[in-house]
Amino acid sequence: MKAIICSLFFVSALTPLFAAGDQLAGFPFQNETLRYNVNYASGLSLGELNLTASKAEGGGWTFSADLDIAVPGLPIRDKYKSSMGGDYCSTEMNRELSRGAKKNTEKITFDQKRGHGLRKTLFPLGGGTTDFDMPACAKDALAFLYFARKELGQGRMPAPGKLYFGGEYSVRMEYTGAQTIQHAGKPTITDHLNVTIKGKAADVKLEMFFARDAARTPLLVKIPVSVGNLAIELAR
Repeated sequence: MKAIICSLFFVSALTPLFAAGDQLAGFPFQNETLRYNVNYASGLSLGELNLTASKAEGGGWTFSADLDIAVPGLPIRDKYKSSMGGDYCSTEMNRELSRGAKKNTEKITFDQKRGHGLRKTLFPLGGGTTDFDMPACAKDALAFLYFARKELGQGRMPAPGKLYFGGEYSVRMEYTGAQTIQHAGKPTITDHLNVTIKGKAADVKLEMFFARDAARTPLLVKIPVSVGNLAIELAR
């Protein structure tokens, strides 16, 4: 009964009312660029994250994420790019990782018809390839984020599933209700979700706070680390 009541409140909260003629901005209505500040819980700035979403031919989308943070002793400058079809199924993901002096570039190709994926290391040379089976409509991490936003905007919770970000991870999103946060210097009501991501060598639980706009814009992500929380906050 508790789950049913929670679901009813969730659908109500995620069904925005828009007057005729309202401009629907951001993904999945228009191309979008979002810039985030990455901070320690203390407020100390580490760097920034930039996300872009661009419409592609055939109803698909291309996504990119550029992460530039100055972790003491280990500067991180990563670039990610992914593409998906109009069915929200991934077609390709590229990752360029830079962790101090260590560099790595890889590409994942998704053959949705065959249910088959191919992960190939492009740099350093000789890194090899890995074949893997995957579920129907498999998604990389970026595609899953935008798919989740689309689902939330339509009053649905994304079902637990798999995502691919180098390796395979299971992901579960749980809606906990409305929560007020400080954003852009004022109290803002958001939809709060707990997210669990598990892989062979990872078990991460993070919090996500989505705006109550049509695009379900992510406003804040809190990621637990050994020294507290990292906060990724929209800065646009």
